[in-house]
Amino acid sequence: MSASVSHAFSTCDFCDVHKADTSGSFRVLPPVFKHYGGLAAFAGPVSTVKCHEDNTHVKAAVESPGEGRVLVVDGGGSLRRALVGGNLAAAAARNGWAGIVVDGCVRDVAELNAAQVGIAALGLMPLPTERRNEGQRDVAVQIQCVRIQPGDWLYADADGIVVSAGPLSA
Repeated sequence: MSASVSHAFSTCDFCDVHKADTSGSFRVLPPVFKHYGGLAAFAGPVSTVKCHEDNTHVKAAVESPGEGRVLVVDGGGSLRRALVGGNLAAAAARNGWAGIVVDGCVRDVAELNAAQVGIAALGLMPLPTERRNEGQRDVAVQIQCVRIQPGDWLYADADGIVVSAGPLSA
């Protein structure tokens, strides 16, 4: 299947279909994320970054070909530094990323909203990170107590964010 999702989907419909799933292959993130970015809905296979108040690996990821993927950033829920700002959002859009989900903060809200990429984060924080080249890429992460691993599929819309072990059909 193609890495990008070109058809409309509904996270509510996915939840209706998979509400009895006990296998762990279908997961729902808690309703703590706010939406930013120029795309109201986004979906694709997952790539991950695990970091704490250092966006070195986030920058490297969005400056590489996105191929319709969604970057999931495990920032440990920190509200002290912004892991994504306007420049990184623009790079993600330019390089073909479908979206970015940040378990942490973002900044430059006007620039985020202008970028043609979906962005979900816990909130806004104007303070940037310091780049110390710390963190990991493409490892399994825990986002708000939900396990997400590279290759999972993530779907985000106005109703919420769901993750699946494979692509879902609308």
